[in-house]
Amino acid sequence: MNDGTVALPWLVIREDDNGNRYRVGRYATEDEANKTVDSLSDSGHKQLYWVERVGQTAH
Repeated sequence: MNDGTVALPWLVIREDDNGNRYRVGRYATEDEANKTVDSLSDSGHKQLYWVERVGQTAH
């Protein structure tokens, strides 16, 4: 069974003001994930957003 890590290896992560982290979505390409981060950041949300590849820990 495929758990999606191969088909959707890029994650968008959000960190709120209290340091809690949440997965916003999974994407097939890094470009798609970055576009989502840009869109969320431009829409006035005050949380921190970033892109990670499954199995990678950036923060």
